[in-house]
Amino acid sequence: MPDPVSWFMIRPGWRVVGSDGEEIGRVDEAIGDEGADIFHGLAVATRLLGRARYVPAEQVAAIYDGEVRLSLPAAEAANLREYEGRP
Repeated sequence: MPDPVSWFMIRPGWRVVGSDGEEIGRVDEAIGDEGADIFHGLAVATRLLGRARYVPAEQVAAIYDGEVRLSLPAAEAANLREYEGRP
């Protein structure tokens, strides 16, 4: 397993996988305040769910180069709310 990286490294297109190892989608946007180093979450583009979904930072278990692993299984991704853009 590669070493974890900072949320600052997250780029659009990175894989997003559930705790079960199943791919949920791809990062559309990392959301946070870089100046204050506060990570709010991710907008995740999913194939099956249509619009991008919002994943709060609390659901992010680990960040590796090219991949974000969530603390919830892929089947629960359908319960994530749609991403409505930055406030």
